[in-house]
Amino acid sequence: MPLSESPRTRSRGWLAVATLALVGLVVPAGVLAAKPVPPVTIQFLNVSDWHGQIIPLNVRGVGNVGGAAVIAAYWAADRAGNPNTLTLTAGDDVGATPPISTFFDDVPSIVAQRMMGIQVGTFGNHNFDHGIERLQEQINLAGAAADGSNPGSPFRYVSANLANRDDNLTGVEDFAIFDVGGVQVGVVGITNPEAPTLVFPGSFGTIFPTSPYPAANQAKAAAKRAGADIVVAIIHAGVRGFDSVTGEPFGELIDFANNVGGFDVIFGDHTDVQFSGVVNGQLVLENRSKGLTYARTSLTVDPRNGRVMSQDVDFVTPLEAGVTPDPAIASYVAELQAALAPILGVQVADSTKEVPRTDQCGNGDGRTCESLVGNIVTDAMRASFPDMDFAITNAGGLRAALTCPAGATDPNAGDFCPESLYPVPSDESLWPVTQGTVLDVLPFGNIVAFAEVTGEELDQMLENGVSSMPGVNGRFAQVSGLCFTYDIDAPALSRVNDVVWANADGSCSATAVDLSGSATYNVVMNDFMASGGDGYPNVASRMTTGAIMAQAVADWLAAGGTVDPFVLAAPGGRINCTGTACPTLVPSP
Repeated sequence: MPLSESPRTRSRGWLAVATLALVGLVVPAGVLAAKPVPPVTIQFLNVSDWHGQIIPLNVRGVGNVGGAAVIAAYWAADRAGNPNTLTLTAGDDVGATPPISTFFDDVPSIVAQRMMGIQVGTFGNHNFDHGIERLQEQINLAGAAADGSNPGSPFRYVSANLANRDDNLTGVEDFAIFDVGGVQVGVVGITNPEAPTLVFPGSFGTIFPTSPYPAANQAKAAAKRAGADIVVAIIHAGVRGFDSVTGEPFGELIDFANNVGGFDVIFGDHTDVQFSGVVNGQLVLENRSKGLTYARTSLTVDPRNGRVMSQDVDFVTPLEAGVTPDPAIASYVAELQAALAPILGVQVADSTKEVPRTDQCGNGDGRTCESLVGNIVTDAMRASFPDMDFAITNAGGLRAALTCPAGATDPNAGDFCPESLYPVPSDESLWPVTQGTVLDVLPFGNIVAFAEVTGEELDQMLENGVSSMPGVNGRFAQVSGLCFTYDIDAPALSRVNDVVWANADGSCSATAVDLSGSATYNVVMNDFMASGGDGYPNVASRMTTGAIMAQAVADWLAAGGTVDPFVLAAPGGRINCTGTACPTLVPSP
């Protein structure tokens, strides 16, 4: 049998060779060769830690920056230059928002993102500020089909490291894949692991964040199996600082990059630090918060194998003066402003000094030193109940300047400082405070509460307040009724000493506060702290609640008419640091 098949096999081979030879005669050389596939340049647009900043920020010496209508105009031009664009953000797109969004349960923040063209985001701690039910409403609104009541385009949320996520929320996945210019781009979301400690207890339902490293690597692998050519991560974690000797960045974002592998880009968030660089072979970047900057990131990709051939990051400061704001968003914002102006534009007091969010050490978030806004808020809290000894609040709950913007000549309608108050002085006279600026400082709806605590518990509160120093952390304590010194070189939770009573004018006395377990004091705080938030002792079982903090502060200011903020001494104020790692003090306002 093999001998009889052999001639037929040879005949078929001869015919195939002859056919190919004939084709070679009639088809030009090179036509049968594979056509080259051109590379694709993908553009990523992203904001970090946006906090629903739908109105511009007034930056002294610069002008109005950001805001949804302005950023949307910049992004429209960017997309016109490269339609192969994916637009994203990495958490805290809601929560701690300006009054114009806070007053409407942050619906404006979600609607503005739809109109700006956000396509995917993840969750940060502030996404959970008002609990699971509110978050689900926001997820639903983000993903709703576009119609007359839901302008803009739908977007989605992803987070891969939330255990019990699907038992509490619907419409959230570990990752999403987008076709961008023919390249399949996977986006993995990661929530910051410490998030539950930064919101009111119970706000996560039964969800809890798991380690971000294995979750991210597993989600990346799953995205690849699902067809992603390249994979990026959006994580609510940021750079904390830069080594004073080497200049190298450090913080949770850098830790993440060093503990995962194979991501083409890692987009950070959370800490208001601008950075871009290659870490562990991966492009890593973070913007300034609230739209002060946005990143325009370009990757040139070989679509045949997903290989990144080149990469580039540009940080853009979206100046209002540089564009014509998006008219649809501008109209939407104007409607919100018109509805709130009669309420939030009411002046409640004057201040003899400008009251910025910036603290005595120059930290713009007010989280490293005593601050004027911290002193005023805690003074107001202490006055909200009779016979209170001390007040303490976490600096992370103070989100803005209390007085209308300095040196302004034209009103920024979003700050609810009426036109009649302008021009605001830059160096003299009185500084106006409105209902809107108070709500801007205190946007969370926290309640003033007090509890009787022992001297030992008071010491624990103060220790917790400085336990993260020299790092920048929202648990940093602002106080009223007392002064204290801490040794920054001592071990955390063993730093506080020289706790003394404050005088009636806010200055420090020489009378020591008894920090023993037998001494008791009435201490005012916010209900978040009283319930164990930010690591403070949980005294919720014995707290007495009062007014909403913003209203308590506004009422106290209105009763005084003109407030003369306690002048911060440098040193010699309410909170004083000793040791080699103390932050540098700056002149008091």
